[in-house]
Order: sequence, then C-alpha cells, then structure tokens
Amino acid sequence: MKIFRFGIFLGLFLIFSACKTSKDLGKLPTKTNNGNYQAVIEIPAGTNKKIEYHKTQKKFLVDQRDGKDRIINFLPYPGNYGFIPSTFSDPRKGGDGDAVDVLVLGESQKTGSIVEIIPIAVLKLIDENELDYKVIAIPAQIKDQIINVENYKTFSSNYPEAIKILESWFTYYDKSQVLEIKGWGDESDAILEIEKWISKP
Repeated sequence: MKIFRFGIFLGLFLIFSACKTSKDLGKLPTKTNNGNYQAVIEIPAGTNKKIEYHKTQKKFLVDQRDGKDRIINFLPYPGNYGFIPSTFSDPRKGGDGDAVDVLVLGESQKTGSIVEIIPIAVLKLIDENELDYKVIAIPAQIKDQIINVENYKTFSSNYPEAIKILESWFTYYDKSQVLEIKGWGDESDAILEIEKWISKP
C-alpha cells in the first residue's frame, strides 16, 4: 500500500514538474537553424473550435464567447491556423496586440505542432477599421506539401480558386464581425510583415 501511494505521489509530482517547466511556445525562435520560419499550430485544418495559445498559462484553450466555447459556425478552417513565435503586433504601431497570424496550407496538423514554413503570400484584411494581416504559408518540407507552389505568382496562377476560397472564408466565417478584403501581398510582403513584428530580446 505504501509503495502504491508513493507511486501516485511520484506520478503527480512528475506531472506537476512537467507543467511548471513546459516551454513557452510563444518564445520559440522565429526561424529555425536552417533559416526557415516556423509556425505554432493552434487550430488544425478541417476543424471548427477556435483554439488559442495562452502564453501566461502556457497551454492551448478554446476561446470563450459569452461563457461558451467558441465554435466557428461556418465551414471548417481551410488550413492550419496559428502564429509565428517571438512576434508581437504592437498596438502602438498599428498592430492588433497578438503574434503574427499564419495559415499553413497542408494536411491537418495537431494543436501544438511546430511546423517549418515558407511564406508565399499575405492576405490583407480590414477588421473593424483596423488592419488584420494573415500570412499564408506552405510547409517547408517537400514531403508535407500538398500544393505545387513556390511563391505568390505560382499560387495565384496555379490556384486562383484557392485564393477566392480564402477570401470568402475569412470574410464570412464570423458573423459577428465585418471583415473586408484590402488585397494581397506577395511572399516579400509576407516576410516583411513577419520581420516587422519580431520581438526584440
């Protein structure tokens, strides 16, 4: 019996220790050692729960609206939605107070996945009279890519229908907000958007 109780105590201690020493995913490097940007996935492609990473609690939680889990009452996310770590869109400089948003076009990734990415475009939205940019990216690993693109030019020429889908989805997915499309930027604009908001050490 004492051994059993000790085992339970040890297990709880290890779980508690793991929670206390877990990484802050928001502070991961923006780039990997080989120079690729990386994204932390919050919402897997093909799902509807609005999951967000809470940096103070260091865990993923479903966003709340009116005391209830926020479920997107529309088509599911068309890509893996998340953020670029170690970025902060400073409200004092026109940002929205969060990390840079990214939509990774590829097969569904689990919440908490860290994916090396190649930015190919940026969708420029206006959300309640404020700019709200979404970096569009593909996985850097060729084996994980599902569309044949290298940059915005090949994306827009090979998949114009996908561009229309993304515009429509972001415009209408949340009925409580009025979002407008301001336009698109290419891969250079996407990279500038990331670099603009990299947090200084």
